[in-house]
Amino acid sequence: MGRGDLSDLEWARLEPHLPKNAGRGGRWKSHRKVINGILFRQRTGIPWRDLPARFGSWKTVHDRHRRWSADGTWERILRAVQADADTEGRIDWIMVSVDSASCRAHQLAAGARTAAPRIPGRRGRPVHHRSDEALGRSRGGLTCKIHLAGEGGRRPLAFVITPGQWGDAPQLIPVLERIRVPCPAGDQPRTRPDHLGGDTAYSSRRNRRSLRRRQIKRTIPERKDQRANRQRRGSAGGRPTGFNKTIYKRRNEVERTINALKGFRAVATRFDKRAYSFHGTVAVAAIRLWLRS
Repeated sequence: MGRGDLSDLEWARLEPHLPKNAGRGGRWKSHRKVINGILFRQRTGIPWRDLPARFGSWKTVHDRHRRWSADGTWERILRAVQADADTEGRIDWIMVSVDSASCRAHQLAAGARTAAPRIPGRRGRPVHHRSDEALGRSRGGLTCKIHLAGEGGRRPLAFVITPGQWGDAPQLIPVLERIRVPCPAGDQPRTRPDHLGGDTAYSSRRNRRSLRRRQIKRTIPERKDQRANRQRRGSAGGRPTGFNKTIYKRRNEVERTINALKGFRAVATRFDKRAYSFHGTVAVAAIRLWLRS
């Protein structure tokens, strides 16, 4: 076993959720070796063609990652691993925080074809395809942004990929809608945390109204301009928003989750041209964080 490869315990947690061979020919082979090759590229950020020979053909590793990113396999595996962790009581639902992280896009990430991509070997488009490829321009160049919801154990529950110049507040509701941790015995998946924390970037009447409708307790500080506007309107401005300083201190957990994700160089710097491929890259990094003890 090489440095960064899956341990026996991690492989035992992951193997039951991988696609099985069906029919003649054995379509999927050497799952463990190929996934270790994907993780090696995630950790180092090297080009696919430079993968060491011990992982087999680089094209096999690349194509499997691209295919599983396109058809949503990585996301299904992520939810299955989260379901196992929830069954074992390893998810801290008491406090879930949201935040975003900007990722610098390498120059090789630009220049994707304008034609919509298709899932290799199938009819249809990738699950997380975006026409803008989730690339935005700023003073620093091409950027991409990861909007993340992390649980108290410093692991990601859900995320959304957008261009780098997009704001945080409009993405709060889409991120929360992505939280779907399956429950055993076919029950409804869990989608609501006990408490939600966020910084002032998520302070908006629309977000607070949506959280109130879903009966989710929240700790989001009110911006100074919003507070001044509410006070100026008097009784028509509504009551002050509640704020718990003690529980707000736990918001650092989502920032530490982002730091753990950016420990993978292929996440900290985006090399993927297509948005769905980078979405799969982030999903693989999240799976690895969930597999660790």
